[in-house]
Amino acid sequence: MMQESANKNFIHYTVMKRETVDSLNCENSEKIFVDCTLGGGGHSEEILKRISPKGRLISFDVDDDAINYASSRLKNYKNLTIVKASYADIDIHLKKLGIEKITGGVIFDLGASYHQLTSPVRGFSFLKDAPLDMRFNQSQDFSAYDVVNKYKENELVRIFSEYGEERFSKRIARVIVEKRPINTTLELAELIKNAVPKVKTKIHPATRVFQAIRIEVNRELLNFENTLIKVINLTDVGAIISLLTFHSLEDRLAKNILKQYSSEEKHNKYAKEKCENNKILELINKKPITASEEEIRVNPPSRSAKLRVAKKMR
Repeated sequence: MMQESANKNFIHYTVMKRETVDSLNCENSEKIFVDCTLGGGGHSEEILKRISPKGRLISFDVDDDAINYASSRLKNYKNLTIVKASYADIDIHLKKLGIEKITGGVIFDLGASYHQLTSPVRGFSFLKDAPLDMRFNQSQDFSAYDVVNKYKENELVRIFSEYGEERFSKRIARVIVEKRPINTTLELAELIKNAVPKVKTKIHPATRVFQAIRIEVNRELLNFENTLIKVINLTDVGAIISLLTFHSLEDRLAKNILKQYSSEEKHNKYAKEKCENNKILELINKKPITASEEEIRVNPPSRSAKLRVAKKMR
């Protein structure tokens, strides 16, 4: 992943920029495109460089840091609309903008951004001491502090198991409940480290739990599932849906939903009504596209990225 831009306040990297935007086939297009996660503006900028000035891009984000940075970066593009809102409300905001159908394509770039994960004050990292926060949208009240200090033990076990696939979920949840209140990231990380057996691994023992808490705070999987189904209905025939995921839970969900909508079977657990032929999408790539060796060499975390692409058929 190449470094796109940096200053003392905001460092932004764009994963698989070329592959993701290539998938949209948007050269000189006059159609409408959506970037569900603006971030630092890497994918959005690449789309804007390629589409016609008569084309249009709508980019969503809830993070003020990202919006402020990307707004400055992309200020010369007149065919860009930045919406400060969760992509979960994409249907509401497109309607407000007078857009009935997404005619060109949609990009989902899931998970936390490099800036969020490395910011010393946002509370995403177990390597830096900060208040337990982890909110993408800092105007929302609910934070990691609420999950860690207010959830019942069995609720903690559930999210650690489901969202973190943590094998020691019960042990960690029990210790958290015993040691409350817990106020900072390092305090939580140390508690987790001491709660689990010591094994030789490069992965920090708090990694999965921090991922699980972040997903719970931001409703990441639920929002993605609901929004992808909305997007399938909002896209016009021929439009492209590109999904860039960063861990197995996201990729599994993306794979299953695309499979349901690309199947010719009549039953679709995601659709409200049965239809004569359920093949609404065509899978452009049967297997996910992954980052190049060069990109992984420059930025090792990109090795977990997977890109799945589908085309709306009817």
